[in-house]
Amino acid sequence: MLIGYARPIDGDLTCEKQKTLFNEYGCGEFFAESHGDPKHRDELERMLARLETGDRVIVHSLHALADSTRHLVELLEGFEQKGCTLHAASEEIDTAPDKTFSFQKIVQCLADFQSDSISAKTKAGLTVAKEKGMHAGRPRKPDANVKKAIAMYRSKQYNLAEIKEQTGISKSTLYRYLEN
Repeated sequence: MLIGYARPIDGDLTCEKQKTLFNEYGCGEFFAESHGDPKHRDELERMLARLETGDRVIVHSLHALADSTRHLVELLEGFEQKGCTLHAASEEIDTAPDKTFSFQKIVQCLADFQSDSISAKTKAGLTVAKEKGMHAGRPRKPDANVKKAIAMYRSKQYNLAEIKEQTGISKSTLYRYLEN
């Protein structure tokens, strides 16, 4: 049986694109997570418990299925033990025994998977930080220091080293503010 597995990923937070893919492949059933959190993947656990020999799992991408390379390896071993195969549509990966892939394609897919995983974790961390009122990036210098640095620069009585020493504003930051 063809079985689809989906979870919210960047670009498809409602899993609608993934469900459309499952319909195109003719999946008999599919399991979709309600959240993208790597913990509490209840639908993944339900799908794994339901798998039988000969089943074929369809996913949009490896990143939708696993959270890390180690997790992917564990899932693939579980599929193999149950006599199931995996098809990842975006990477065009198929673990059916009659399929072969070049080493270059395998490495490229793993690199893309790892990049997608890191990107998703970073975005999730930034979202949590934003909800807590934190802001990404370098903290802004207090306006008083910037104004003082600009005034010192325009007075032409101070060199850049003296301005930095007294205000803490670097040369590049000062020039960036002067351009505006």
